[in-house]
Amino acid sequence: MTFLPQKNFDLTTHNTFKLQSKAAYGGYLESEEQIPSLINTIKELNLPYYIIGSGSNVILREQINGLVIINHLSGIEHLEHTDEHYRLRIGAGELWHKLVLYTIAHDMPGLENLALIPGTVGAAPVQNIGAYGKDVSAFIESVETVDLETGVHKIFSKDECQFSYRESYFKAHGYKPMISHVGIAIPKEWRPDINYADLLKYVGISETSDARAIMNAVIDIRTQKLPDPAFCGNAGSFFLNPYVDREKFEAIIKDFPEIKAYPINENTYKVAVAWLIEAAGWKGKSLGTPAAVHENHALVLVNKGGATASDILELSDAISADIYKKFGIKIEPEPRII
Repeated sequence: MTFLPQKNFDLTTHNTFKLQSKAAYGGYLESEEQIPSLINTIKELNLPYYIIGSGSNVILREQINGLVIINHLSGIEHLEHTDEHYRLRIGAGELWHKLVLYTIAHDMPGLENLALIPGTVGAAPVQNIGAYGKDVSAFIESVETVDLETGVHKIFSKDECQFSYRESYFKAHGYKPMISHVGIAIPKEWRPDINYADLLKYVGISETSDARAIMNAVIDIRTQKLPDPAFCGNAGSFFLNPYVDREKFEAIIKDFPEIKAYPINENTYKVAVAWLIEAAGWKGKSLGTPAAVHENHALVLVNKGGATASDILELSDAISADIYKKFGIKIEPEPRII
């Protein structure tokens, strides 16, 4: 099968921020059989190339001088289960939430805390997605990749993925090589994880709750908190929670005793960036452009209609500078900028 790039490829419907964007070339990778043709296309065009999934964690500039590849590799395959784990192999283009629903429907609980996270399965290990006390790295068994410049196929073990908080080998190496499939292993011995504050407060959730009830609670909470990209362009949580050392934390808490932070170890604290943004007065604010901080969730930047990548980045930079000025803490955006 041939990979067929299109010129002047419109990406406006391929990013959840709904930013108007066009690439010099773009196309869809629907099958592994297209990969040799895709490699030849990359060589012939001799342009930078970018791989995206559902575009839920990207900021796309108005004009991209390169080739944008939309990864639609699909399929959920049951591998041989072990006594301890359910094992699956999933195409990188499958939607992450679809996988969560699939595992719950097939009595393989474990991913319920990660329900309704936007994006594809292939993007999950890149960002090491996480929510409500769980990170996807806890379930990753392997990541299958293809180097689109050399054609080399490589299977990364969990250790080789170099996971840390919202980081991975793939993110550190320019979102390459391309991920084709992800192998996950879900422990058969299941225990509910409801230690996150929002879940603990959710009516009806307790240590006796089953995975489906927890999944539904997570879906309800996320739906209430986060705007639906179908109606309000956004990329979910925009900033990463920063880490500070004990000395820095103790200095900050003297001036801001109400600060929300969580100990990671005896010398490190994770600060709730949403609290920082709200405390600095940015909730619901803008710089006079269609890019704004959401009125209900300070961690979410939104496109109110017609915003450009420049508008989003200008707002992001202003917030970051103000947070550093007021708290002495550096914060970083989570989405990838293309």
